[in-house]
Amino acid sequence: MANVKEQMEAFSTKAEDVLDRIGQPLKPYIPVMSRFLIIATFLEDTLRIITQWGDQLTFMEQSRGFPVGFSHIFLGLNVITMLVASFCIVTKRHQSYAVYGLMGVIIAQAFGYGLIFDVPFFLRNLSVMGGLMMVLSETMVKRKQMFAALPQMSETNRRMYLQLAGRILLIFLFIGSAFHGEWSVIRILVSVCGLAACLMVAVGFKAKWSAMFLVLFLSVLNVFVNNFWSVQHSYYKRDFLRYDFFQSLSTMGGFLLLISTGPGGLSYDEKKKEF
Repeated sequence: MANVKEQMEAFSTKAEDVLDRIGQPLKPYIPVMSRFLIIATFLEDTLRIITQWGDQLTFMEQSRGFPVGFSHIFLGLNVITMLVASFCIVTKRHQSYAVYGLMGVIIAQAFGYGLIFDVPFFLRNLSVMGGLMMVLSETMVKRKQMFAALPQMSETNRRMYLQLAGRILLIFLFIGSAFHGEWSVIRILVSVCGLAACLMVAVGFKAKWSAMFLVLFLSVLNVFVNNFWSVQHSYYKRDFLRYDFFQSLSTMGGFLLLISTGPGGLSYDEKKKEF
């Protein structure tokens, strides 16, 4: 049994080395790509609100009961916050405020559009928040404590907890997708492999490679399941598929940032290095 374990570890190490060499040319571009993908859903949402301004106002006032004028303020603030915060995340300026602003938009829209109890919407947005937490963890740097005698949580500890929370939240999109739709033998096999990768990401075991697998898997799934460009007969279905498509892109951005920065101190991979 010990020999089998050693052989598996040796094979895993060799596979990681090969993948490292193959992916080396892409490494400098992964952080930039991840940030653009994370904000993709917010840019799409901004464009949708602007291009469908009249329909959005009608929905807010007639279906959601927003007073005239308040609906304008609600939508306008959403647009401004998403544009400014997205710009800040890409340019790495005032990232903490940008992340909190986008999280506020997610929560406000959940209540404003009446989707707070919609399970697929809830799970997808948890994953988007996971990507934002990965961005927030990047902003944490080691600082000196102001009062050395008092117990304080260091920036390093905050970063570890944010990375842990980000890893756990990122996997909810896949969990929601895995149990949605018709079942088949292939679907079961794919779901089992995907859920195993999700568990590995959550505990931080071979987290980078598990995240890479989920990025590739979600890329294929996104193209075939959320192909909004092929839907012509239903305006609303196309909008929902486009929304899901860009949310999946944002979640993939979170996984790419995980690949770039690593799983953090509260993970199996990092704890293993200490022993």
